[in-house]
Amino acid sequence: MKSVSLILDDGTVFRGKSFGYEKATAGEVVFNTAMVGYPESLTDPSYSGQILVITFPLVGNYGVPPRSFNNDNLSTFYESEKIHVEGVIISDYSFEYSHWNATRSLADWLKEEKIPGIFGIDTRELTKRLRENGSMKGKIVFDNDDEIDFIDPNMENQVAKVSCKDIIIYERGRKRIVLVDCGVKHNIIRCLLKRDVTVVRVPWDYDFNMLSYDGLFISNGPGNPDLCNATVENIRKAMKEDKPIFGICMGNQLLAKASGASTYKLKYGHRSHNQPVRMIGTDRCFITSQNHGFAVDNSTLSDEWEPLFINMNDGTNEGIRHKAKPWFSAQFHPEAASGPTDTEFLFDEFVNML
Repeated sequence: MKSVSLILDDGTVFRGKSFGYEKATAGEVVFNTAMVGYPESLTDPSYSGQILVITFPLVGNYGVPPRSFNNDNLSTFYESEKIHVEGVIISDYSFEYSHWNATRSLADWLKEEKIPGIFGIDTRELTKRLRENGSMKGKIVFDNDDEIDFIDPNMENQVAKVSCKDIIIYERGRKRIVLVDCGVKHNIIRCLLKRDVTVVRVPWDYDFNMLSYDGLFISNGPGNPDLCNATVENIRKAMKEDKPIFGICMGNQLLAKASGASTYKLKYGHRSHNQPVRMIGTDRCFITSQNHGFAVDNSTLSDEWEPLFINMNDGTNEGIRHKAKPWFSAQFHPEAASGPTDTEFLFDEFVNML
């Protein structure tokens, strides 16, 4: 177990031991307060460019499920084909694991995919610093402080890195949905397919308006929505018709930008399984799974649009809808994986609009 350091861009140093792949790396340091679900989180493309701090103390105790795929070539237990985080920071690593579905340890998985992991870090103190200072750049180094430079992943188009490169079609029912892949989680596709619709998955910058489809879905994804202008322009073209549109996470932000609204960076983002949201105009509240660092500015929504959900913790936007047309979105993850499934009914509402 080699000694390793996490250095923040304010000069703070946290020292621990390596349990993953031994290489220097850099990214934006973010924290997730979920108690479980590290296989899903590590493979969520929305974490591209980020070093993930897991605040729950004990990690690794249930190991890692097998790498397997279903008949649609979707991962059975993960949310994409690979790990997307730049590194993993935890407090206490469990060197022994026990779970009916586990085939290897978290350490072995990280080493196989060449992802650094640190344990023995005071993640409570680290999280307090991230909450107080907001998002911070960080780097994991093994030999010296200058081993690698700091990187701000929000200055790069992370969506372009994680989006599919070619059109992928998942044949099911007669209705056809175009899914704009900004870094889609596989459970989103699973949720659509089990509702018997055909999904046409296209790259983030593909002009899907030349295709024949019944509904448009805009997926989750990593990084800064301001770098996805090609997607926004294609959404604007689609809005010249009245076909249903549904967006999740990054999809919420891109739909808002296509409507003329703006987005902004949250101080430290929402990443957890326990974010409470309220549906506007009702007393209905839901517990949601979330993973995002940007939000829609409600004050910039035009008169034709309104917020659909509001975060009960900080009052930020959690979704929008058009007042007359079948267009809506959610900032949280109704497909969960991992997390609560309270809001999966949104998929039903979208499919019923087709």
